[in-house]
Amino acid sequence: MALETSEQSPAPVRVISNLLHDYINRLSSIWIEGQVAQYRVRPGANVQFLTLRDTDAEFSLKIMVNSALIGAMDPPLVEGQRIIIYGRCDFWAKQGSLQIVAREIRAVGLGELLAQLAALKEKLAAEGLFSPERKRPLPFLPRRIGLITGRQSDAMHDVLKNTKERWPAADFEIREVAVQGVSAVGEITAALKDLDALGLDVIVITRGGGSMEDLLPFSNEALVRAVSLAITPIVSAIGHEQDTPLLDFVADLRASTPTDAAKRIVPSVIEEHKNLADLRKRNMRSISSALEMNRLKLSEMRIRMRQQLIHLIDSELTTVKHLRAQIRALSPAATLERGYAIVHDDTGQIVRDESQLAAGQVVNIRVSVGEFSATRLRTK
Repeated sequence: MALETSEQSPAPVRVISNLLHDYINRLSSIWIEGQVAQYRVRPGANVQFLTLRDTDAEFSLKIMVNSALIGAMDPPLVEGQRIIIYGRCDFWAKQGSLQIVAREIRAVGLGELLAQLAALKEKLAAEGLFSPERKRPLPFLPRRIGLITGRQSDAMHDVLKNTKERWPAADFEIREVAVQGVSAVGEITAALKDLDALGLDVIVITRGGGSMEDLLPFSNEALVRAVSLAITPIVSAIGHEQDTPLLDFVADLRASTPTDAAKRIVPSVIEEHKNLADLRKRNMRSISSALEMNRLKLSEMRIRMRQQLIHLIDSELTTVKHLRAQIRALSPAATLERGYAIVHDDTGQIVRDESQLAAGQVVNIRVSVGEFSATRLRTK
């Protein structure tokens, strides 16, 4: 029967608390998986209390478990460990608090973790989060670099030291966070969103090596999805060469170690100077070779042009010689050389007909060499 209340007839706290207690206690026992977020041993107590946190989101439950169950665990229960609990819900009416009373508790085995990671990897790959087409190239020389790393960690030291050695002008925005344990995913994700909003050129997420359990935050689904949504290129530098958290697959570039990340994000100023010197030498050799080749070509062209000019002149001289011979053959001088003469009257007109002359008229006769005068003696 539903509880009827009104502004004029409200229900007392005890009624609500008892109703919640009765309802919750009727629920069946359940299996729960999570990560131990808070656990402090209470020596000599029959029961122990811990907080079980969701591995992907900010949700948690209070767990009450018999000390004997915890004592039987091998390895011992520690914060950050992933466990599975079988228990029932219990609502304490007087305190108004909900907790889970554990009947069984056991650690999540390595085989189970691997199976879960394999299934998650397959799921995310099917969604296209690991597709090569999504990978963005890193800038050749980033101006500002984001770094998400453990607090005062060796990984942070390696990235900063090696990057500064390669490119002293490198500028970093650093966020130091927890890189293992129950708060790691939340802190890393928050740092990523913070740096992604700053308009950086690249962001490096790094930590040193560790056990598979230590590196689990970097295979967390929530973190992987956050990286896939980032607008800044992401470099993953987690652990050692053999470590492959899911972050490696969604990042734009996977570096095998933090030191390798430094080598991948900035060029070496020494190598670049050497490359410039080599390039200058190659350019000088190329220019010298081109100049020499062009000099040879010009020399060959000059020889060919000279030969062509000589040939052209010879050809023209031959033509002129032929023309001169033709002109000479057709000129009056050539006719005179053959024994002919030109007769002019006293007015200088050429005599072509004897009727032009009267008897006793003086004429001038030109021969091949010289000229002389003559008188016409008679007419016909």
